[in-house]
Amino acid sequence: MKIASYKTVDEYISTFPKDIRVVLENLRQAIKKVAPGATETIAYGIPTFKLHGKNLVHFGGYKTHIGFYPAPRSIEAFKKELAGYEGSKGTIKFPLGQPLPLALITKIVKFRIIESKNK
Repeated sequence: MKIASYKTVDEYISTFPKDIRVVLENLRQAIKKVAPGATETIAYGIPTFKLHGKNLVHFGGYKTHIGFYPAPRSIEAFKKELAGYEGSKGTIKFPLGQPLPLALITKIVKFRIIESKNK
């Protein structure tokens, strides 16, 4: 599988239909709000926030969901709150057509910020 080579998060988001762009931008802004010191980049072909030189979280848009990748420890730590969402060891799938759980996403990003300081 070839990973597309986007140069910026804006470029990545611009490739989606308007309804998905809005969701991606809302997620992006929620992450920025809780992690203002993080920098945006593209890693693994998707938007990535880095903090202290390490990946903080990744996200991506898909046909039926928004993928959120906060690292396996985060998913384990919030297992109960995430029980209603599909996912795997390092992935959470937020279905399109449902509101993003921004309060939960904020808690997960805060968890990742604390983790990044302790490493």
